[in-house]
Amino acid sequence: MRHERICQHVSMSSSSTKHRPQAVNNRGLRWLYRAVAGFFIALAAIGVVLPVLPTTPFLIIAAWAAGKASPALRAKLRSHPTYGPPLRRWQDHGAINRRAKILALSLMTASWGLVWLTVDKLWLIGLVGAILVTVGVFIATRPEQTDRPGD
Repeated sequence: MRHERICQHVSMSSSSTKHRPQAVNNRGLRWLYRAVAGFFIALAAIGVVLPVLPTTPFLIIAAWAAGKASPALRAKLRSHPTYGPPLRRWQDHGAINRRAKILALSLMTASWGLVWLTVDKLWLIGLVGAILVTVGVFIATRPEQTDRPGD
């Protein structure tokens, strides 16, 4: 009964079914996805304490894996009061809020500056810079707001 209510919550909280992963039927794969989800939840929890480790990207991966293994766990992640809104915003709309974008881009710039100051190989500095610019452009071009203010 509780499982049915949670699954119903998942279907009601998502505006689009194309972002809802289909749960797998293979028992071994379900356990693998649960392990992946648990691992990334643990990394996200560490990220809450350590400012250099992101939280939301790990929760996005955890929610994806949880959706493959356990609709109840996916619903629990999506309904979390703090981390649920950015997770739902990303899963449902591919959106990242402005504050998160600014923080991510600022930390990426600081990281590249640190690489520039500490690495003596010009090709490596350039490679890291190219990767960070590519990721930065991706982040900067994501939509910022959703149509519904509650998301």
